[in-house]
Amino acid sequence: MSDHPTIALPAGPDFSPGEMRERIASFYAEVNRRRTVRDYSDRPVPREVIETAILAAGTAPSGANLQPWHFVVVSDAGTKHRIRMAAEAEEREFYEHRASAEWLEALAPLGTDSEKSFLDVAPYLIAIFLKKYDVLPDGRKVKHYYPVESTGIATGVLITALNHAGLATLTHTPSPMKFLNEILGRPAHERPFLLLVAGYAAPDARVPDIHRKPLEEIATFVGN
Repeated sequence: MSDHPTIALPAGPDFSPGEMRERIASFYAEVNRRRTVRDYSDRPVPREVIETAILAAGTAPSGANLQPWHFVVVSDAGTKHRIRMAAEAEEREFYEHRASAEWLEALAPLGTDSEKSFLDVAPYLIAIFLKKYDVLPDGRKVKHYYPVESTGIATGVLITALNHAGLATLTHTPSPMKFLNEILGRPAHERPFLLLVAGYAAPDARVPDIHRKPLEEIATFVGN
């Protein structure tokens, strides 16, 4: 028996099978409407919405419950522009020199290029950092376990929460992203994981005509 303290599992709802089917169908319909958006309105978003979405992300499971993530929320216009300039410099290198012909061919239907005006326009940029370890006040390091997987799960929760609130998002990953540490003043042991753009889609926003794979292509069931 563990010597560490425990608490009773908080009571949750006990849905009937019919209620479960109805709720999961409604949830699927909601997340299935989610699309990656590159055309944003500058319409303000209440900060409380972003704060609560990040709290939701913070409920994600993590290795040894060490929660190896940090979210930097950027709304300052000057800082957003600095991030845009640095990101576009890396993106130009990617499109002109780093990306293989096969990779560029795969990206072609999405209509992406090195121009990232949405980094200026969207009201919020959320820089997500993963931490391989924490540093205690006395300088000792506390190793984190599965930081990539844990931060990825938290990011998925964050995207879903923002979608649930009616906002559009874009997962932006210019590579490398160390410029985020410099611009945002984050320590070297934090690694940029992803830059999430969040806000309202522009009224005239358009998205590529793409389709998601059906269940039989993404899942295998063993047993009943």
